[in-house]
Amino acid sequence: MTGPDVDEQAIAILGGTGDQGLGLALRFARAGRPVVIGSRKEERAKAAVEEVLRAVPDGRVSGFENSAATRKARILILSVPFEHTASTLKGVKDDLVEGQVLVSMGVPLATAIGDGAVRTVGVWQGSCAELVAGLAPKGVHVVSAFQNVSAHRLQHLEEEVQCDVIVSGAKEPREAVMALCDLVPGLRAVNGGPLANARYVEGWTALLIGLNMRYKQPAGMGFRITGLPE
Repeated sequence: MTGPDVDEQAIAILGGTGDQGLGLALRFARAGRPVVIGSRKEERAKAAVEEVLRAVPDGRVSGFENSAATRKARILILSVPFEHTASTLKGVKDDLVEGQVLVSMGVPLATAIGDGAVRTVGVWQGSCAELVAGLAPKGVHVVSAFQNVSAHRLQHLEEEVQCDVIVSGAKEPREAVMALCDLVPGLRAVNGGPLANARYVEGWTALLIGLNMRYKQPAGMGFRITGLPE
């Protein structure tokens, strides 16, 4: 991917004003990576930048409307509620270019239809990530990751996150996203294979939400896969 505004080291987070997106922005900024926060409204993106800089004063963080943010990084993370996934992606579709990596972290929680967050709704494509892949332009690589990482733990920078991240997609873009996990203390990337496996991982989010409620864990639980080789 080439372009006058593209920083190959930058990570753009579309929807970076939400809890989970903001948490990722904080972590990546603290790790020293340039972070671009995107929002439907530029003023909200700018406000999120100020919030990140209060916690990470030397961070390289900028904020733009989603379309402009999309043009500034090779790796893009789509961090919006499921019900806004299609509209957000359609809004930036003309700004996406071949070679970009688009990370889907959405989950089809039943809150999208007014039900509870402990259930999911069916998606014709199989998963939110596969829906994103169907809407993305040809040549844009869609990867599934970060669905099950607690926003609360991401935002508490002095603590390790303690969660495995199942990353699914084609080999090269998958490996690029797995490398991002090394930037966050306590995260461990797990090779989740092809994108179709996102349909299983996304469902775990609803399970975790229910567990957090039953065990009264507002900070959020995470998954660890045992038996992985070091």
